[in-house]
Amino acid sequence: MASNGITVSDIERALRTQNAEIPSGRIEGIGREFSVHTRGDIATPDEFSAILVANQGNRPVHLRDVADVQIGAEDDRNIARYNRLPAVGLGIVKQQKASTVDVAHEVRKALPELRELLPNGMRLEVAYDSSTFIDASIHEVVMSLLIAVLLVFVVIFVFLGSLRATLIPAVAIPVSIIGTFTVTYALGFSLNILTLLALVLAIGLVVDDAIVMLENVHRHMEMGKSRMRAALEGANEIGFAILATTFALVAVFVPVAFLTGRVGRLFNEFGIAVAVSVLISGFVALTLTPMLCSRILRRNGGHAPEDQAPAGAHAEAARAEAPAPAKLSAFDRMFARVTARYERSVGFAVSHRRMTLIATLGVVLSIAGLFTLLPKELVPTEDQGWIFTVVRAPEGATLDYTDRYTRMVEAIYDGLPAKDRMFTAIGLFGPVTDGFMFVGLKPHRQRPPSQAIAQMIFPRLMAIPGVLAFAFPPPGLGGGFGGAVQFVLQADTYDQLARALQLTMQEAQKLGYLVNMDTDLKLNKPQLEIDIDRERAAQLGVSVADVGSTLQALLGGERVTRFKRGNHQYEVMLQVPRADRSDPSAIDGLYVRGTSGWVQLASVTRVREDVAPRELNHFNRVRSATLSASLAPGVTIGKALSDLNAVARRVLPPGVRTDLAGESREFAESSGGLNFLFLIALVFIYLVLAAQFESFVHPLTILLSVPLAVFGALLTLFVFRMSINIYSQIGLIMLIGLVTKNAILIVEYANQRRARGIETIEAVVGAASIRLRPILMTTFATVFGVMPIALGLGAGAESRKPLGMAVIGGLLFSTLLTLIVVPVVYTLLARFAGAPKSPRGRVSNGPSAAD
Repeated sequence: MASNGITVSDIERALRTQNAEIPSGRIEGIGREFSVHTRGDIATPDEFSAILVANQGNRPVHLRDVADVQIGAEDDRNIARYNRLPAVGLGIVKQQKASTVDVAHEVRKALPELRELLPNGMRLEVAYDSSTFIDASIHEVVMSLLIAVLLVFVVIFVFLGSLRATLIPAVAIPVSIIGTFTVTYALGFSLNILTLLALVLAIGLVVDDAIVMLENVHRHMEMGKSRMRAALEGANEIGFAILATTFALVAVFVPVAFLTGRVGRLFNEFGIAVAVSVLISGFVALTLTPMLCSRILRRNGGHAPEDQAPAGAHAEAARAEAPAPAKLSAFDRMFARVTARYERSVGFAVSHRRMTLIATLGVVLSIAGLFTLLPKELVPTEDQGWIFTVVRAPEGATLDYTDRYTRMVEAIYDGLPAKDRMFTAIGLFGPVTDGFMFVGLKPHRQRPPSQAIAQMIFPRLMAIPGVLAFAFPPPGLGGGFGGAVQFVLQADTYDQLARALQLTMQEAQKLGYLVNMDTDLKLNKPQLEIDIDRERAAQLGVSVADVGSTLQALLGGERVTRFKRGNHQYEVMLQVPRADRSDPSAIDGLYVRGTSGWVQLASVTRVREDVAPRELNHFNRVRSATLSASLAPGVTIGKALSDLNAVARRVLPPGVRTDLAGESREFAESSGGLNFLFLIALVFIYLVLAAQFESFVHPLTILLSVPLAVFGALLTLFVFRMSINIYSQIGLIMLIGLVTKNAILIVEYANQRRARGIETIEAVVGAASIRLRPILMTTFATVFGVMPIALGLGAGAESRKPLGMAVIGGLLFSTLLTLIVVPVVYTLLARFAGAPKSPRGRVSNGPSAAD
C-alpha cells in the first residue's frame, strides 16, 4: 500500500463508492413509463479485485494490487468439533411456548431429507438433544401414574374386601384425571413433567373423599339400614367433613399457583392441576359416590349399630365380651382388634393429657434442630445423560493455545467407556480463552451415574497444566454454566472491588469445598497501549482520527460494505492477514498519510505493554464482581452461601455490598418464597376452616397436626440423607392439606356426637374410634399413591424422590400422632368453642329424639 501511495481511507472510499445499488428515478413518456435502476453492486471476488482505488500518474492501482480478495469466514476466532472432527454447529432454540419434545421430534423427522442435501464426505448428526431426558422423564412419570392407580386399587380392596365396593371410589380416578386434563387444556397448560407429577400425587387424594363417603355409607348399612337410607343418611352425616377437607386442600394448593420467578413458573401448573383434581373428586364424592352406593353396595355385617352399641365406661368391656360376627373376614377381625387397642390408647392419652402435650411439644421444638441439620439446595442434581465440561485458558491466550489444551481434554474422554458422543466449541460462547464441551453418555444401564463419572475424571482434568478444566452434570433447572455458587460483590469503584474480591477469595479458598473458583473481574488481560505524540503528529499533518481508523481497519477488521451471493447478503471486511499482525512490532510498520507524504506510525506513536480488565460488569446498575465456583460432592449450595456470607461479614470493608446471581439467587428467592407460601397456606386453611366450622377454636385443634407432619417429613429426609429443596418444600406445603383431613374427620364427627348430647371425652374418643377406618384407608391410599415417586426410579427420579419421601414420612408420622394428640387437644379446647351444632344446625344440649 505504501509503495503504491494507497491508504486505508482510499480503499474504504473506493469500496463504498463503487459498490452501490441505487434507485435512479423514472422516465415518463407520452404513453409509457420506465423506472431507472443503476446496477452498481458487485457480487464476485474478481469484480472486487478490479475496483480502481487510485491513479498513480498514468498507472491505475486496482484493489488486487494492494489486497488479497477472497471469500472466507467473517469470524475465524472459534472452533467447533464433533467427535474430534471439524464441524459446524447449528443450534435450534424453541419459541417460548413451544414444546421441546415436539420441536425435537420435528427436527429429527427432517434430518433424512437434510442429509440428502449434503455433499459427499459430510454427515449431519445430533450433538446435543435435551428432549431425550424430558421424554424419558415423562415416560417414568406416566409409569408412576399407572403404578399409583394399581396400588390405590389394592389398598381399597384390602380394606373393603369387596371388588364391587372397590370400584365405587375407583370411579373418582378417571373422572378426576379427565376433568383435570380438560381444565388444564382450557387454561393453555402443557402436558409436562410437573403436570403429570401433580396427577400422580392426586391419585391418592382423589379417592380419599370417595373412600370416606363409601365407608360411612357402608357403616350405616351395617346398622341394618337399607341401601337407599344408608346412602342418604351416611352422605348427610359425612358431607360437611368432605366439604371441609376438599376446601382445605384447595386452600393449600391455590397459593402454589401464584408463585413468582422461575420456580413459580414451574409450579403454577402443578398447583392448579392438583387443586382442580381435588375439587372434582370432592364433587364426585358428594354426588356420584352415594348414588353408586345406593345401587351396588352390599352389606357384610361387619359393624355393630352405633346407636345400639354400649357407651360410656363399660363400652370396651362389652365389645370385648361380645362374640365376633360370623361374617367378619380375617382382615375385619384384625382391624377390630386394632380399633379396640387404639381406643384404649386414646383413653390413656386423654387421661394423661399433660404427659401427651409435653411429648408433643418436644416433637414440635425438635423441628428447628432438624431444619438446621438438613442440607439445603435449589434442586437435586439429576442424571440427564450428559456431562458439561469447561476449559479456561489464561488471559491473553490465543485460539490455537486453547485448542491445543482442549484436545487433551478430548483425549481423556476418548478413553472413557461411558462416552457416547462429544461436541467441542472454542470461542463460540465467549472469548477464545474459553472452551466448552457437551459429552453425551451411554444409556443409564450401561454406565455409572453422571455425577460419579464427573467426580472420577475431575482429578485428571485438574492435572492438565496450562488451563483450568472441570466437568459437571447439567443444572437441574436449566441454569447457566457459571457454577452453582455466584456470589456478587458491589462497590463504588473497581479498585475497591479488586481489593475486596482478593480478600474474599483468600478466605473462601480456606473453606475447602469450593471447586474451580473464578471471578469475572479479571485485571490481567494483556493490552497494548498506543500513546500518540500529538505535537509530532500535528507537525507531520497526521490526525488522531487517521491513526485510530487505520488501526481499527487493519487490526480489528472493519465492515466496509456488503455484497450479495445467491439469496444472502454478506459483509465486506478490511483486515491485515494474521501473519502480519502476530507481533506488537507490526503496529510500527503501518503507514498513514501526512501533509508531506507517508508517515510510519512509529514516528508518531509509542507502543507499550500493559494489563487491563477483560470486562467491567455491573449488577443492578452498580459496579460489581462475581465470585463463581462449583461445589465438592456432598456440599449443598445452602451451606456454601451461609459460609460465604459469614466470610463477607468478617473481611469486607465498609462500602462493599453483597448480592447473589444465577442459581444462588434462585435458591435464596425460592426458599424465601416457599417459606412465605407455607405461612400463607396455613393462614388460608385456618380461615377456610374457621368459616366452615363457624369457630376460631376448632381450626386450631385441626392445624395442630401440621407441625407433627413437618417433623415427620424432616425426620424422613434426615434419615434418608436428602436435602431441603424446592421439591421437598412443595411436599411440606402439600402436607398442610393432607394431614388436616384426618383431624377434620375426628373433630367434625366429635361435634356431631356432642350435639347429640354425648359428653366431650366420650364423644371425641368414640369419634376417633369410628373414623379410624376411613382415616387409615385414606392415609394408606395416599401413601401408596405417592410410593412410585418416593422409590425414585427412572430418569429424573433424583428430583421427584425428596417430594415423595417428604409426603410419605410426614403423612405416616402425622397420622400416628394425630390420632392420639387431636382427641387430647379437642378435650382441652372444645370448652372454648361454645355449644356444638347438630348436622341440621340446631344447638343441642341433650339427646335428640332420634337417639
